Amino acid sequence: MRRGAPIEYKTKRPMEGEVVGLVEKAAGATNFMVKCSDGNNRICTIPGRLRRQFWIKQGDIVLVKPWVVQSNARGDIVWRYSKLDVEWLRKSGYAGSI
Repeated sequence: MRRGAPIEYKTKRPMEGEVVGLVEKAAGATNFMVKCSDGNNRICTIPGRLRRQFWIKQGDIVLVKPWVVQSNARGDIVWRYSKLDVEWLRKSGYAGSI
């Protein structure tokens, strides 16, 4: 890579069926209370394949994939956004009401 060349970085966007959410509190082990941009409060878990990839704490913005069953109450956390990603999400309108 050349010196001074711009670094291209892409933020993970919510796909169909995924929503952006704000972690309100840890509910034990890998469970978290998340306020989602669609207006629902969900109890979300980190799937086993992702448990060691990112550390979630209160106040983080995450990407949630609601479950097929109990979609308004439960979901999986599939991504944690960095501070720069959160600014981009807000400017682009993906963050909604959170």
